[in-house]
Amino acid sequence: MTAGAQHGDALRVRFAGMDMASPVVLLSGCVGFGEEYTRVAGFSNADVGGVCLKGTTLEPRLGNAPHRVYETPAGMLNAIGLQNPGARAVVNDILPELDLEETRYIANISGSTLEEYVEVARVFDTSPIHAVEINISCPNVKAGGAAFGNYPDMSARVVEAVRAVTDKPLITKLSPNQTDIAENARRCIEAGSDALSVINTLMGMAVDLERRVPVLGNRQGGLSGPAIKPLALLKVHQVHQVAAPHGVPILGQGGIASAEDALEFLVAGATAVGVGTALFYDPLVVPDINAGIADYLARHGFASVHDLVGTLAPAE
Repeated sequence: MTAGAQHGDALRVRFAGMDMASPVVLLSGCVGFGEEYTRVAGFSNADVGGVCLKGTTLEPRLGNAPHRVYETPAGMLNAIGLQNPGARAVVNDILPELDLEETRYIANISGSTLEEYVEVARVFDTSPIHAVEINISCPNVKAGGAAFGNYPDMSARVVEAVRAVTDKPLITKLSPNQTDIAENARRCIEAGSDALSVINTLMGMAVDLERRVPVLGNRQGGLSGPAIKPLALLKVHQVHQVAAPHGVPILGQGGIASAEDALEFLVAGATAVGVGTALFYDPLVVPDINAGIADYLARHGFASVHDLVGTLAPAE
């Protein structure tokens, strides 16, 4: 039974041109290429509005040296390093195995140069994927390793270049590791982004005290989980001020592990909400989140998720 069939039309949302049965989206890197959790009894991709596939580059990548994942207080550090089989393998070998009617599948594209982003987008443009999420947190090798997503000019250039080669809905994933995320959002919207993912992970590290070395083989990694939720909520609210006048929806994410968490992001300005780290310790959390959102809407007299989005009032 899909989320829509169980809860009626209340949970349905329109996001970047896609009709989704639930506002809940499974985040890139947490569910493989859509099949990761299907072996878990009781799990179904039909419970979610969308699934973001694992970050994909043009050519295959082996990823970073171990350790790649480390549990932290109220969170998790990861430094996988975009391990993936390459865009063509994803399109030719993986997408045909997915039930594309079950939910909406979103490709997550990455690159170390502007040209690589464009080529990966071209590969997915001729595929049946429903949308493309641009991961602009990658380091630009031609600019000495500066992350595309930390500079509005660079972010906009990536979006504009990808927009020129695909008609797929574009979702730009914004980094919190920058000075002014709202300005970056504005520039990405002007460059042609149909939606925004807010936020990507924060950079952090962990230390092996006995050996006095970094735990992660890459030294640093992305911090996710409940520890970043307050920051993520603020960034969603800030970006909503810029995106709402343009009708650009936000996929809010960062530490969501319950219906209450998801509802806070919706009130702060997100139209859809992403679940990632919580899946590692509770693979069946999504039906509970769906039920909690539906119950809240009914109790407060909201006919749909859209009626709740961005309803945060000024502090009293």
